[in-house]
Amino acid sequence: MLALAEASRFPVALATIPASLDEGLPRMFDAVSSPVTILQHGYRHGNEAREGERAVECGGRRESEEILADLGCGQRRLAEVFANRFLPVMVPPWNRIEDRIARALPAMGYVGLSVFGCEVEGRRSGMTVANAHLDVLRWKGGARFAGEARLLSDLHEWLDENGPEAGAAFCLLTHHLDHDEETWRFLERLVPLLARWAVPVSARSVFVGGAAHE
Repeated sequence: MLALAEASRFPVALATIPASLDEGLPRMFDAVSSPVTILQHGYRHGNEAREGERAVECGGRRESEEILADLGCGQRRLAEVFANRFLPVMVPPWNRIEDRIARALPAMGYVGLSVFGCEVEGRRSGMTVANAHLDVLRWKGGARFAGEARLLSDLHEWLDENGPEAGAAFCLLTHHLDHDEETWRFLERLVPLLARWAVPVSARSVFVGGAAHE
């Protein structure tokens, strides 16, 4: 994914799990000229859902204090390892976060929250909410390519709803460890197309500079 972004000069935001951090990861970015921003992907990506409920780490059966303590530990770890590359934006596992946790994030120094979909984007409780809008994979029944026709239709729909005057930033959601060859081939066609017609915007500009839904 880094090579693809580098070839197209596109910025990348990497949602990173603090508890399973590979400390050699920062060295991968040394030769990359495209902006790479590290965001926080929960703490350990562990399912804490109550029985019968959908998977969630930022909520569920645990007390808020316990969850927030873990998130704070993860935030400090990422800041220590990645320094200025780290931006305190929460990307909750499974794109789910309960309001009791989201409301506490700004006081902990988080500047943003990102899940999936277009709902409730903009300023919220003292931080910027800017989501991913196009997921290249389907997950029901196992991760697999979502299909070119469906993805292009969803992209066109987003563009129709978010013209230049909206000031919105489009985010492509990828999962490099789960991509099959069909997914990679699609991205190899799509990313250069986006690079030709879109203005690249870094995660830092979106969450701190106000490039999306001011």
